[in-house]
Amino acid sequence: MVFVLSLAMLVSFIDRQIVALLVEPMKADFGLTDLQAGWLYGGFAIFYAVAGFPLAWLADRKSRRGIIAAGIFLWSLMTMACGLARSFWTLFIARIGVGVGEASLTPSTHSLLGDILPRERMPLAMSFFQIGAVIGSGLAFLIGGMVVEFVRYAPPVTWPIIGELFAWQLTFIYVGAPGVLVVLLMFTIKEPRRQRPDSGAGSSGGRELLGFYRNHWRTFLSHHAGFTFLVLAGYAFVFWTPSIFERVHHVPAEQAAQVFGIIFIVAGTAGTLSAAWVARKLMDRGRSDAIILTTIFGSIGLIVAIALTQLAPTAFWAYVAYVPAMFLVNSPFGLAQAALPVITPAPLRARVAAVYLMVGAIGNALGPPITGWISDTLFPGTDGLRWSLLSVTTIAGGIGVGFLAYGRRHYGVSYQSVTDRAND
Repeated sequence: MVFVLSLAMLVSFIDRQIVALLVEPMKADFGLTDLQAGWLYGGFAIFYAVAGFPLAWLADRKSRRGIIAAGIFLWSLMTMACGLARSFWTLFIARIGVGVGEASLTPSTHSLLGDILPRERMPLAMSFFQIGAVIGSGLAFLIGGMVVEFVRYAPPVTWPIIGELFAWQLTFIYVGAPGVLVVLLMFTIKEPRRQRPDSGAGSSGGRELLGFYRNHWRTFLSHHAGFTFLVLAGYAFVFWTPSIFERVHHVPAEQAAQVFGIIFIVAGTAGTLSAAWVARKLMDRGRSDAIILTTIFGSIGLIVAIALTQLAPTAFWAYVAYVPAMFLVNSPFGLAQAALPVITPAPLRARVAAVYLMVGAIGNALGPPITGWISDTLFPGTDGLRWSLLSVTTIAGGIGVGFLAYGRRHYGVSYQSVTDRAND
C-alpha cells in the first residue's frame, strides 16, 4: 500500500512541478509576467487546499481507494488539458483542475496508513510517501528537461481538430498521459478496516474536530504556521530554480533541469529518509518533541544552503550548493505530515491532514507569485530574480523556524497526552 501510494505521489508531483520548467517558453509565447507565471502555481495551490477538506470529509466515510483513483484520473486529464490552453486564463483554469484532483491524495493516505500502522512507524511511512514527491519532482525536471530540450526549438505542430500546438504544450500532454495508468494500480490494494474511534475523540461532525483543535491550539498553531512558512520558502526555491539558471548563469533551463533533477532525486531522497531516521531515533529515546526538533535543525541548515545557491558565482558552484539544499529542502515536508497522525485520533486524521494542507497551501500558493512580484517590482532585470528569491526564502524560513521553536514543547505535551490515553 505504501509503495502504490508513493507511486501516486510521484506522478502527482511530476504533473505539479512540470510547470516550473516551462516558465520561460510560456512567457515567450503568451507574454506572461513573472507574477502571472507564479500564479500558475499559486492558483493550483489555492484550489488544492479548498478541495482538500470536502475530500477529507469523504475519506473519513467512503472508500479512500476510490477517492484517490478518481483524483489521479482527474489531475492527469487536466495536466494534458494544460497542453491545449490558448491563453493565460485557460492555462490557469486547467491548473486549478490539477489542484482539485491532487487534493484527493494526502488526506486519504493519512487515513489509510493510520489504520494499518502503529504510530511509531508513521514517520518512516510518511517520509517514504513523501519520497514519491521528491522523486516525482526530480523526474519532472529530469525527464521534462529532456523533453523540452528535444522540442524547444521545434516548430509548432498541427493536430487534427485540436490545431496548432507549441512545443511546451506537447510536454504537458506527454507527462500527463501516463498518470491514467496509475489509476489501475490503486485497485491492487485493499481498503483496510477502519480503526474504532479513540475514547473521547468523537466519530463525526465538525464539533469534534473543533474541540480537538481547541484542546491543542498551541500545538496546531505552531505546527501549521511554522510549516506554512517553510513551504512558502521551499516551493518558491524549487519553482524558480530553472529560471535562475537561465537568467543568472545563462544555462538553458532544460539543461540545468536535468542536472538539478538528478540532485533532487539522490540528495532529496537521502535527506527525507535521514530526517525520518533521526526523528525515529529521538522518539526511541523518549523525546516526545522528536519530529519538531528534527525539523528545526534541518530547516536552519536549509536556510543557509539556499542562500549559498543564490550567492554562487558560477553554475558549477550553484550545482554544488544545491546538493545540501536538496538534502534538506524535502525533509520538513515529510515530517510535517508525520507529526499529525501520531497525535490525532483515528476518526479525525483525514480532516486534520486536510486542515493542515488547506493552511499550508497558503505558503504553496504565495511562494512563487510573491517571489515573481518582488522580482518584477523591487529587483527588475535578469539578475533580480536571484535577490528576490534570496529575500523570500531567508525571511519566510526564519519565521517558520521561530513558530516551530515556540511550539516544540506544546507538541510534546500533545504527544504525551495521546500516549497516556492509549495506555489507559
